[in-house]
Amino acid sequence: MAIKAGLDYFPPVLFAAIRYDVAGVLMLAYAAWIVDDPIPRGRGQWALVAVGATLLIAGYHVLLFIGESDPAVTSAAAAVIVSLSPVLTTGFARAFLPDERLTAIGVAGLCLGLLGVIVLARPDPGSVLTGGVVAKLLVFGAATAFALGSVLTRRIDAALPIETMEAWSMIGGALLMHTVSLGLGESFADVIVSVEGVLALAYLSLAASALGFLIYFDLLDRLGAVEINLVSYVAPIFAALAGWLFLDERLSAATAVGFALIFAGFLLVKRRAIRGELPRLRRAIRLDEN
Repeated sequence: MAIKAGLDYFPPVLFAAIRYDVAGVLMLAYAAWIVDDPIPRGRGQWALVAVGATLLIAGYHVLLFIGESDPAVTSAAAAVIVSLSPVLTTGFARAFLPDERLTAIGVAGLCLGLLGVIVLARPDPGSVLTGGVVAKLLVFGAATAFALGSVLTRRIDAALPIETMEAWSMIGGALLMHTVSLGLGESFADVIVSVEGVLALAYLSLAASALGFLIYFDLLDRLGAVEINLVSYVAPIFAALAGWLFLDERLSAATAVGFALIFAGFLLVKRRAIRGELPRLRRAIRLDEN
């Protein structure tokens, strides 16, 4: 919702670049405060930064913002295309991260979640495959770049504090996006200064980027590339709720079915973790009752 709002006031790639100018500077200041040495050292650490800058930041956002600037790419179509990220991540993980392969039940959960996104988004079948084909391929390219970047950051054998990796990846990604923006002929003169545009930029820079990626990279380290990219299945749920709260969009029976399918998919993928947590929860309930 914030991206769509901001694109009314900013050229697409310049919008993404400014977003990460702000987020990158903030994260570098935070890294300098919290980390003993906030500068990457050695080939391995700079390789992590390079993957983050080119694939997770620049590649993903350039393709996504340009794709979403096409009116033919509806929110529903974009939600379905972006939610292919967990499926793509699973494919890349099979090639680069054998230890993170899903079982057959896990793959079934992955597909169930994707089905839930399709039911929730309710795209017009014809519009997903036709109209704005190039723009939709760009959105698919964005999902591919993010999935590959997530896997490669796990593949590279180098330790780097999350704060440092995030800060330098954002700064490097922002520089790459400014270069692309200049190549596309975008200009700061095309920016329309407005309260709505500034609020969209502030939200995307602070909440979705600085804080969001800090959480993302931490969970990527803990959970692995396949499971963390299941977040793509949750995004349409919040998009639907945001549309209901702020845009007067109705929540239908299909919305509830989509929620249920996504939740069932999560249960299948995370069944072992949930099974392991049940004894602890039972003990906690018994203690509360006593």
